[in-house]
Amino acid sequence: MTRILGISGSLRRGSFNASLLRAAVEVAPAGLTVDVGTIRGIPLYDADVEAQGMPPAVVQLKEQLQAADGLLLVTPEYNNSIPGVFKNAIDWLSRPPVDVPRLFREKPVALMGASPGRFGTLLSQTAWLTVIRTLGMRPFYGASLYVSEAAKVFDASGTLIDPDVRERLKNFMNGFAQFVTASAR
Repeated sequence: MTRILGISGSLRRGSFNASLLRAAVEVAPAGLTVDVGTIRGIPLYDADVEAQGMPPAVVQLKEQLQAADGLLLVTPEYNNSIPGVFKNAIDWLSRPPVDVPRLFREKPVALMGASPGRFGTLLSQTAWLTVIRTLGMRPFYGASLYVSEAAKVFDASGTLIDPDVRERLKNFMNGFAQFVTASAR
């Protein structure tokens, strides 16, 4: 069984990206388990805090990442770039630096995101590529998923209601599952 960790980069209760991640769990192909991690409770990175020990929310997310065969980053876009809270969580996961090879090196990673705007997190996903390269991860380029005008794609309860986006998401998840499985060989 292939296992990936999915993380939404938004803290907002009604987040389109958390909704997109839930939909990804629903359409995941047979043989793929998607564990959902959270960035909630992760403090702002501070080396003084790190010196006192890893915060429990960071430890839990590190354990989930260690157990995963791949990582799915579901990213919002704030001011045409990476959301600070999401980048902060990845910064914590990369501490201490000795953990980077164990958690990130050669780990398959995919990016997707939803936005109320018309560009569907294109700039945020592009900005993530530098971080992914720095951590030595293997990005999935087999498909892209930029969900624009998300208020029309999800209903008030966060359910994915757009059949075209659902099909694109299903294809994306199938492709990523194949990429992760091939990477494990």
